[in-house]
Amino acid sequence: MSYFSKSKKSPETIRLLQEAAVILASIGIPSADMEGRGTERMAMALLAVAGVTKNWKQASDTRFLKTRDVINFINLNFEENISSGSYDDIRRKDLKLLVVGGFILNSSNKPNAATNDPTRGYSLSTEFKNLLHTFGTKAWKKQLDKFMAEREPLNIQLARNRDLNKVPIKLPNGPSLLLSSGKHNDLQKAIIEEFLPRFGHGCEVLYIGDTADKYLHLDEDRLKEINFFELSHDELPDIIAYNAEKNWLYLIEAVHSSGSISEVRMLELKRLTTQCTAEIVFVTAFLTRAEFRKWAADIAWETEVWIADNPDHLIHFNGDKFLGPYKG
Repeated sequence: MSYFSKSKKSPETIRLLQEAAVILASIGIPSADMEGRGTERMAMALLAVAGVTKNWKQASDTRFLKTRDVINFINLNFEENISSGSYDDIRRKDLKLLVVGGFILNSSNKPNAATNDPTRGYSLSTEFKNLLHTFGTKAWKKQLDKFMAEREPLNIQLARNRDLNKVPIKLPNGPSLLLSSGKHNDLQKAIIEEFLPRFGHGCEVLYIGDTADKYLHLDEDRLKEINFFELSHDELPDIIAYNAEKNWLYLIEAVHSSGSISEVRMLELKRLTTQCTAEIVFVTAFLTRAEFRKWAADIAWETEVWIADNPDHLIHFNGDKFLGPYKG
């Protein structure tokens, strides 16, 4: 059952919204922006700018609607009650991708208008209007192919841009991966490429999560061999690495804004790994000493701390286990 079929709107409105959703997907609007209410809002905004209330032959490129005009049209024709104060959502969310893709033009009625000029209006591009006129006809597929042949789909453009901003990492035991950009994943990259070669003694990485993909890399079979807990748990650490020779399992938390191995966190992980056949090594990692200082009071005893900007050293929260003189 589709999202629209669950709507309380009239059958005619649901039909138009479903058709608009098909059009949006056909012209390459990214699928991540095409779910539920987001699709509905974007579809209604397209219908408003086009002036469509019955069929796509009505689509016009001579309408110039301000954001409040879009809201008024939607409320009048599509059983909505959107607040007039939501005009910024129309601009930033509902029309944003259509404008970026060049399907809808902003200020074509006043090309030299300032960005904050309230008289600027949204209108269909002439090429897009001509395409919309063919929707539901035998000419649609042919005209769509011709229309898209002259432009790169927006979902492909945005996907490439996201990939350019990703953080590449090379696992010691296998493939290269791409992590989403951000400080947390910069630290995860450092753990994989700097910490494990120094202190992992030939570890293989069995799990690494990503802010955009919780199971970016997962060796489920290997984890089952050592009787690790079910991976449906939300308590997974950021990185899990295993040294088969020593039978050591490293549970590593990459701390940027939260998540150090505190006494409570360690007890939680110990409880979850009671059946694990490997010996557990608990590690909290930080990007800088300054970050470590913020969390030092929370670090549990019998754990390790590694700081990326001092990669050759560990801090042992291990009581008297390593007490003794240093040589040299």
